[in-house]
Amino acid sequence: MKKYLLLSLIILTTVACKEKKEAETEVTEEETVAMEKEMKTEDSDWIILFDGTSYDNWRGYLSEDMHENWTIEDGAMAFTPDEEGGKNIITKDKYTNFVLSLEWKISEGGNSGIFWGVYEDEKYTEAYQTGPEIQVLDNQKHPDAFVGDGTHTAGALYDMIKPSEDATKPAGEWNLCVIEVNHKTNTGKVSMNGKEIVSFPVHGEDWDNMVANSKFKDWEGFGKYPTGHIGLQDHSDKVWYRNIKIKKLD
Repeated sequence: MKKYLLLSLIILTTVACKEKKEAETEVTEEETVAMEKEMKTEDSDWIILFDGTSYDNWRGYLSEDMHENWTIEDGAMAFTPDEEGGKNIITKDKYTNFVLSLEWKISEGGNSGIFWGVYEDEKYTEAYQTGPEIQVLDNQKHPDAFVGDGTHTAGALYDMIKPSEDATKPAGEWNLCVIEVNHKTNTGKVSMNGKEIVSFPVHGEDWDNMVANSKFKDWEGFGKYPTGHIGLQDHSDKVWYRNIKIKKLD
């Protein structure tokens, strides 16, 4: 009799533990599904501009085709300069208010740049004539790092706002750069490797004053187009970009 009662108790305890464990598992699974759904919703806001396999979302500035200087190496855009120059590229689509996220890697002593608000017109032979630039640079060895009171260093709003600190990694290493441009709130921001290093207005009197105090003060179309292409610069140096995505803020 005692053996029977003990066996019954063991069975009941085992069943109870199993039911409890299954209940806990169900809760965990529900939470996991909820988290995954939330992550997918957040990810769905991003538009992939470069996934490491094709240039479907890009073309040459003032060209219907991609320049042959831009190839794909190990899932990254790789630009190899030539003597001719001017092989800038732009997105096929235009953007107004957005968050742009990408990684860049510069060659030793190298220089490049990221543009927005690029307006295509044959009278503007270069993307930088209309599009403001966030600098891509080897801060240790490129001459631009030592002029312009910091406004030519990596992460700077070129020739206008210098970074609050140098948050870049050395040449040959990847840097995560996030750029926000929002005309609704009149704010621009740059983060480098998780640190916000630059903030600025994107239009209005304060913007006009910044331009007036820069090398662009007499440039006809510079910074005049709220809606435009995203661009990447040929500055005659080897540079790589990868994991490029954009989130519209409209």
